[in-house]
Amino acid sequence: MKKFMTLMLLLAITSMSFAQKSEVKAIEKAVKNSNFADAKSAVAAAEALIGNMDDKTKAKFYFLKAQALYANGAGTDANVDEAIATLDQLKELESGMGKLRYTEEANEMKSQMFNSFITKANNAFNNKDYKTAAKRFEKIYRVSPQDTMYLFNAAYSAVEDQDYDTALDYFIQLKDLGYTGVKMNYYATNKETGEEEIFADKAGRDLSVKTLKTHVKPRDAQSESRRADIVKNIAIIYVTKGENEKALSAIQDAKEDNPNDYNLILSEGNVYLQLGNTDKAAELYKEALNMDPENPELNYNVGVLAMEAEQYDYAIEAFNKTLKYKPSYADAALNLSAIEINRGNALNDEMNSLGTSSADNKRYEELRSQKNEHFQKAAEHLENYVEKNPNTKNLDILGQLKNIYSALGETEKFKEMRAKVEEIEAGSGGN
Repeated sequence: MKKFMTLMLLLAITSMSFAQKSEVKAIEKAVKNSNFADAKSAVAAAEALIGNMDDKTKAKFYFLKAQALYANGAGTDANVDEAIATLDQLKELESGMGKLRYTEEANEMKSQMFNSFITKANNAFNNKDYKTAAKRFEKIYRVSPQDTMYLFNAAYSAVEDQDYDTALDYFIQLKDLGYTGVKMNYYATNKETGEEEIFADKAGRDLSVKTLKTHVKPRDAQSESRRADIVKNIAIIYVTKGENEKALSAIQDAKEDNPNDYNLILSEGNVYLQLGNTDKAAELYKEALNMDPENPELNYNVGVLAMEAEQYDYAIEAFNKTLKYKPSYADAALNLSAIEINRGNALNDEMNSLGTSSADNKRYEELRSQKNEHFQKAAEHLENYVEKNPNTKNLDILGQLKNIYSALGETEKFKEMRAKVEEIEAGSGGN
């Protein structure tokens, strides 16, 4: 009787093992035929038997399950998430076994996912489908967690989609990971245009300088940390959600780790600007500038923030310093010009409200003269830029200058600038 029971038990185990392998073979057959619906049904059936599978069978099951769920890229987002997690289970299992039967194929499958997601994410972003882009960039990060920049791209895409809850989640993950995004950038100056250009990598830059001889003055420079941008976005999203205390707390936490990071102080100023506290914002902008007063980027950022706060005199001072330390900073010149144009246009309401009396006509001429003075100053900022950058093909600068000449009635200057703009547009375009 004892021998009979042992035999029955042996037969039960053999039968169970056969069933497991039979279910796994059913998945394999369906996957080979690209019948992923049947493959997923077979996966569900085999899943109930996984507790009794040996490691070798279990490894094969994990690999086939991932293939069934991914469905050559046609799987749902939920299926793809599960496929990625399953491949991780496979690699962990085989690492423990000390036998990497499917790990290499799993890595190849992840590489295919990675490249597919990058293409889809970039296409979605370029087509302004930010919701899809955010999902795809996040998937890339899940496939390759060491490539944290894609989680940053996902967060940025979610902001563009105005999906602030998702963006906040991603930004907090980046903050907790200590992500900075600091990398080395490779620059060289184009001989023909005189403009400095950035290259994708050192090899491409060196080829242009040493072999093609199209560029000179190579230089390497580390990019600035994105940590302040991450904290700033966390803070701004909290402000958008009406959670101002959390916004300021997020910045204070970051400042404890980086007390000398002026970008964090700028971010704090920006939060106060969002809250309508322009005095506190201006105080923080000045504090940041005191840390690195000759930094053109910092002066420019302070100018932009001051401009948003309608503190125009302070903005003008900051933009002038930007151009002092970096004469080729086109956006600073454009903003200086824009401030004067806005000041001139601000007089339109009063001018339009005047009647036809002699007093009204006199006042109208006074206002028109003031408006023209502002427009003249706007033109002077751009003329100074062109004088210091005589080879510029910046259509924003030249186009703005053309429009100002037209508004001032300076016909000859307008025609000259229009011809220059048309010449550039007919050529290779602006820089």
